Amino acid sequence: MLKKGVLLITILLVWVMTAEAQDPQLSQFYAAPLYLNPAFAGSAMAPRVNFTHRNQWPSLSANFVTSSLSADMYLSKLNSGVGILFTSDRQFSNFTTMDIGAVYSYHLKLSDNLSAQMGVQGTYETRGLNYSEYTFGDQIKQYLQGLGYGSTTDPIGTGSPQLRYWDFSTGGIIYSEQFWVGVSVHHLNRPNQSFSNQDARLPMKFGLQAGFRIPIADYELGNNLGGNIDREKSITPVIHYKHQGTADQLDVGAYLTYSPLVFGAWYRGLPIKNYSNGSGTIINHDAAVLLLGYRQDNFSIGYSYDATISALSGTGGAHELTLSYTFTDWIDNSPRNRKRKGELKCPKF
Repeated sequence: MLKKGVLLITILLVWVMTAEAQDPQLSQFYAAPLYLNPAFAGSAMAPRVNFTHRNQWPSLSANFVTSSLSADMYLSKLNSGVGILFTSDRQFSNFTTMDIGAVYSYHLKLSDNLSAQMGVQGTYETRGLNYSEYTFGDQIKQYLQGLGYGSTTDPIGTGSPQLRYWDFSTGGIIYSEQFWVGVSVHHLNRPNQSFSNQDARLPMKFGLQAGFRIPIADYELGNNLGGNIDREKSITPVIHYKHQGTADQLDVGAYLTYSPLVFGAWYRGLPIKNYSNGSGTIINHDAAVLLLGYRQDNFSIGYSYDATISALSGTGGAHELTLSYTFTDWIDNSPRNRKRKGELKCPKF
């Protein structure tokens, strides 16, 4: 039994120290625009603050909790957007990641109906691992001798290693009043994430974001609409594809906006690319996601639930809450002015 306990600990430590970790995922990706693509900096054409909190697999003690806070604004004299992004991620109970990133984007008017934004991001990241949560071989030996679980003398178990490194990303978006297409590449420098002397480079993450907004009513013209001139009614099909290392993820779905309410539903998975676990084939299904959002003037709030449809159905899915506020009162930045300047019309959730 002692040998089995030591073996399990060794396997776990080697996995943590050398695994190519994947980035945490967010369902309401457009509610965390800087996290999604650095080119989104300044896309609201006004100062904006976004907050996202996600609890994945809450039924397990080995769950994932991610929080993201961002602020960005548009600098009209420079045709640029600037922003700052804070992210905190906890995997299991003792593996944490904290980062702070600075984002810059340049805005370019390609034609009367077509605009583009190109962005870059530099992030300083800290990762920590607390070994005190583990049980080591000498502790198991003490327990078998009837002495209970004492403290370990294992040199690994007495440390709490940390990693610090820089991480760089880039992206671009082309958009009009009806559609947008964006690409992003994160971890351009592939930082080493190993806590040991092993080489464990974080794979680059490639992303594709696209959507098409279909108005249900001509709410922008305001003919006989009175106070409903800014009330949006639209359907927006969207796709979001990510590739990192050996992992692929595709979100496909749609938003229904009937201001002030927003409803969303999409599927996450890639059934055309299945995996083998040695004893059979695993179909690449992940989750069905439902969203309910509320938008009033400058404020937005949204909640989404990921219903797991894979073999991990007993994990409790994932809950996600987002908050957003745009400070249009700080500057002369009415909805009509933002339209003339080229505000990106993607969903806010």
